[in-house]
Amino acid sequence: MRICEFWGKASCSPERRPAAAVAKSSHLLYLKKWVNMQVKIPKKFSLNRQLLTCALCCTIAIILILLFRPGPYISSLFAGMSIFHQTILGIMIGGTYWAMAGIGYKYTANRQATQSAIESYSRLDLSGWNPLWIALAAGFGEELLFRGALQPLVGIWLTSALFVLAHTRAYRFNTLNKRVLLQAFGIFAVSVALCCLAFYAGLVTAIIVHTLLDVVGLCTIRRAKISLSTAVG
Repeated sequence: MRICEFWGKASCSPERRPAAAVAKSSHLLYLKKWVNMQVKIPKKFSLNRQLLTCALCCTIAIILILLFRPGPYISSLFAGMSIFHQTILGIMIGGTYWAMAGIGYKYTANRQATQSAIESYSRLDLSGWNPLWIALAAGFGEELLFRGALQPLVGIWLTSALFVLAHTRAYRFNTLNKRVLLQAFGIFAVSVALCCLAFYAGLVTAIIVHTLLDVVGLCTIRRAKISLSTAVG
């Protein structure tokens, strides 16, 4: 086989470029492909991943409860107000937060902490009903672990500190600055409030409030993403 048949007719044409130019062009093309391979689009976290995280939290919680909590386990987990009153209280608190969050977002949308939270949770797959399922998984799994299993063992303050540590990756606490401190303090304060609800009202109230908080937050993030895409488009 002739060389021109292997490389194509252009390589054997009289107008072909000098060898140095061809080599340089090939090198630049290879470099461009290599750069494109390194710049990867952030991978979205699927709903299945969130459900697996919930299952892991529940498993750890059950182990801790069986090892360190005296029985009967079910009655101790659902101690406090009646399930009906816990549910009503949780819905009322969650609904109040929903209204306040809608107003507050208008004044904090451009703040660094808000934009950072939106960017962090934009990695979640928030299509369809996913915000509800993700919120239910987080509300049930995290509350069972932190308020149901850990709080009776280590108390409110250490539980809240562990709650912040569990969210360091989600909020990208990879450095120490004003944004990180504000978000960490906010998560700690929310955890303390949930601990108080679990202690004085019951675990069901904490689960409902946590779920509604996440639904509001995830729906707000999805709405912000849609608005941004519309503006850019």
